[in-house]
Amino acid sequence: MMLTMILLPALAALALPFLKRRRDKHRCVMLALALEAVLAANALLLPEREMVLFSMTESLTIALRLDGISKLFMAIGAFGFLLTGIYAFRYLEGEEKDDRFFVFFLLSQAALMGMDFSRNLITMYLFFEMITLLSMPLVLYDRTEQAVRGALKYLFYSIAGAFLALGCIFFLSKFCVSLEFVPGGNLDSEKTAGQETLLQILVFLGVVGFGAKAGMYPLHGWLPTAHPVAPAPASAVLSGIIAKAGVLAIIRLIFFCVGADFLRGTWVQQALLGLALLTVFMGSMMAYREKVFKKRLAYSSVSQISYILVGLFFLTPESVLGGLLHVLFHAAIKVCLFLVAGSFIHNTGKHNVDEFVGFGKSMPKTLWGFTLASLALIGIPPASGFVSKWYLALGALDSGLSIYSWLAPVVLLISALLTAGYLLPITVSGFFPGKDAAVPAKNDEGGWSMVAPIWILAGLSLLLGLCAGSLVGVLGSLAASLF
Repeated sequence: MMLTMILLPALAALALPFLKRRRDKHRCVMLALALEAVLAANALLLPEREMVLFSMTESLTIALRLDGISKLFMAIGAFGFLLTGIYAFRYLEGEEKDDRFFVFFLLSQAALMGMDFSRNLITMYLFFEMITLLSMPLVLYDRTEQAVRGALKYLFYSIAGAFLALGCIFFLSKFCVSLEFVPGGNLDSEKTAGQETLLQILVFLGVVGFGAKAGMYPLHGWLPTAHPVAPAPASAVLSGIIAKAGVLAIIRLIFFCVGADFLRGTWVQQALLGLALLTVFMGSMMAYREKVFKKRLAYSSVSQISYILVGLFFLTPESVLGGLLHVLFHAAIKVCLFLVAGSFIHNTGKHNVDEFVGFGKSMPKTLWGFTLASLALIGIPPASGFVSKWYLALGALDSGLSIYSWLAPVVLLISALLTAGYLLPITVSGFFPGKDAAVPAKNDEGGWSMVAPIWILAGLSLLLGLCAGSLVGVLGSLAASLF
C-alpha cells in the first residue's frame, strides 16, 4: 500500500509525455489523483505496518512505516492534491505547457508521500530533498524573470535549511541508538552524558533548517517571493500541503528522535518558542500591510504555519493536539484561499485587494467560499480554526513556562485580529461596494471545476469545526502517544 501510493503518481507523471491528446493526459492525471485518494482513505483504516525498500549499509536503510502521524499527513496530501488537480484543469486551460505542470505536480505528490511514510531520518531526508527539487518547477512554470527569481529563492532557502538539517542528522547518528523513529525519542543515554549542550545546539539548528520549508523565521523569505509568481494551484499545494513537510520533519526530529523530555525547560525550547511567536506576529503584520492578494496570503501562511510550531514547541499534549488540529484545518483553509485567489486572477486579471470591489456581484459563489474560509482562519466559532487555537492557548497556559505561558495567547489573539483585518475587508468591499463603485460584469467563475473545490474546502473549514469532537479524540490520543 505505501509503496503503491508513492509509485502511482510517479508512474502517472512519467506516462504523461507519451500521451498525445490533451484529454488523455487529463484522464491520466485524474485517475492517478482519484486512486491516490481512495488508497489514502483505505490506509486510514489499516494498522501500523512497515517495510524496507533497500539497505545502503547495515545502519543506513531506506524504509517505510505507516503510523498515526503518517496517516494524518498522507490524508491531507492525497485529498488536497485531488481537489487542487481538479481545479487546475480549468485554471490552466489553453496553456500549451500544462502537461509539464502536471508532471511535476504528480512527482511532488509522490515525493511527499514518501516523506509521510518514512521510517527513519535518512529516508525522510531523502524525500525531503526530493520535494524541493520536484516542486521548484511549479514555481518556475511561467518562466518569466520574476518566476525564475522566485524559484531560485525557494530552491536556495530550502537547500540552506536542508543542509542545516543534514548536519544535525549526521551528528545525531552518533548520539542515537539508531536513526529509526521511536515515539518518545531514541537517544543513547550513555553517549549523550556530558554532551547535552552540543546536542541541544544540533537540535536547534536542525529545527531551524527544517523550519525553512515551514516558513519559520529567519528562513521564511521564499514564501512571499515564490507565491505571487507561481500558478494558483501550485501556490495552493505549496502553502497548504508541501510546507507541512517542514512541520512533519520537526515532529519526527523532536518527538521521535531526541524526545520531548530532552528539550523541555532548556534554552532550545525557549529560543524556538521565541522564533515561532515572532514569526506568527511578523507574518500577520506583513500580511495586513500587503496589497497584492497572493503575497498577502503568503505572509498569512508564514504566520499560520507557525501557529502549529508554537503548539509543538510547548511540548505538552494539549498544545501538540492544537498543533495537529491546525495542520489539518490550515491545509483545508489555505488551499481554499489560494484557489480563490486563482479564480479572481483567472476571471478578472486583477491581483490587488483594492481592485476586488464588487466581486460579490460578479463572483458570488467564489467570494462566499472565501468568506467561510476566512472566518475559519480568523478563528471565529464554530469554524475549525477556533478549535485548534483553543487547544493551542490551553496548552500554553498549562505549560508552566512563565513568560511564554501568557505571551503566546496574547500573540495569538493579536494575530487573529490582524487576520480579520487583512481578510474581512475583501468580503465587505466585495458584497457592499458602495453606490458609486463600478461593479464588474457577472461571469461563470471558471465553471464547476473551479467553484466545486473551493466550496468543498470552504465547507470542510466549517464542518471540521462543528464535528471537532471525534477529531479531538483521535488526534488527542496521537498527541499523547508522542510523549
